Amino acid sequence: MRELVYYVAVSLDGHIAAPDGGFDAFLVEGDHSSVMFGELGDAIPSHVLAALGLEAPGTRFDTVVMGWNTLLPGMEIGIDSPYPHLRQYVASRSDKQVAEGITLMRDPVATVRELKQDDGLDIWLCGGGELAGALIEQIDRLVLKRNPFAFGSGIPLFGHAPYAPRRFDLVSARPFESGVVVEEYVARRDV
Repeated sequence: MRELVYYVAVSLDGHIAAPDGGFDAFLVEGDHSSVMFGELGDAIPSHVLAALGLEAPGTRFDTVVMGWNTLLPGMEIGIDSPYPHLRQYVASRSDKQVAEGITLMRDPVATVRELKQDDGLDIWLCGGGELAGALIEQIDRLVLKRNPFAFGSGIPLFGHAPYAPRRFDLVSARPFESGVVVEEYVARRDV
């Protein structure tokens, strides 16, 4: 069965973005970028890949799910379909105008359950925090690019999900000279 993988950059204190949604404090360049462009290259937006003369490897993800607020900043600068190399699903509580190739989902939990039953590569949960909080029971694996910064406040990794401890077991932690640590956790279902 396919896994739902929450792959996201995060601060030391658990924020995936600044309070205004900005994420420019996260390190993009550095020796950790070999992981971003290599094994996790499917999660690079197509306009970035094109600018670098690269193509998505098509080895890790074939589907992306994201919240409306994750899609919106790209749309505001003319990027209506950031991941056309993936099947794109966007959570929205109301009808919106979206680019061809993007499917709106009103019930993310039901949609993810259905997607997990399909054949294919893993499903990338791109963000944001509120959607991750709503999907926490469906998340099979966390891949966190932990950056060496404390934000103090911002958008939490799991939004404002209610208190309900869930166990994830660390399976790898790769530190880089840049200060970034790529951590991978697997959900423990027996707890």
